[in-house]
Amino acid sequence: MTHLRWPVALAAVVVALVVQVSLFPHVAWHGVVPNLCLLVVVAAALTVEAPFALLLGFTAGLALDLAPPADHVAGRWALALTVAAFLAARVRQDQKPSALAVVGTVAAASFVATSLFALSGVLLRDPATSVAGLLEVVLVALVWDVLLTPFVLPPLMRLFARLDPQWATS
Repeated sequence: MTHLRWPVALAAVVVALVVQVSLFPHVAWHGVVPNLCLLVVVAAALTVEAPFALLLGFTAGLALDLAPPADHVAGRWALALTVAAFLAARVRQDQKPSALAVVGTVAAASFVATSLFALSGVLLRDPATSVAGLLEVVLVALVWDVLLTPFVLPPLMRLFARLDPQWATS
């Protein structure tokens, strides 16, 4: 079933992206919404081989960069989600991670990705980004992503494992 892996992964990214940019703004807290694309990337990184997760992270990040109402320089989310995929793939040591490890990985990936996105905005002089508001944005994003982890990651990890049992952690 490895031939279905890319279409299913891209469909998961598209669904996550649509929900993230269309439904989640209605529940945003201080303008910050959960990053479902990040959760899809982390699920892939914890389940299948790292090169696939890195490419999926870049693809999901680029889609997030280009999806309306994006108002930032394209490539910032692509970089952030690729780095998050790399870090999450380092957690997987050819064994199934525990629930605590999954939540910790999501928290770390969310912190790193959101921080990288925010700091790149400061470096690129994004007018919507202020140094004072960075910590609040990072912490709110981290809380959102961790709260959604038990609902999003287990089904996605099962899906990725089913599509490529050869690489899936046992």
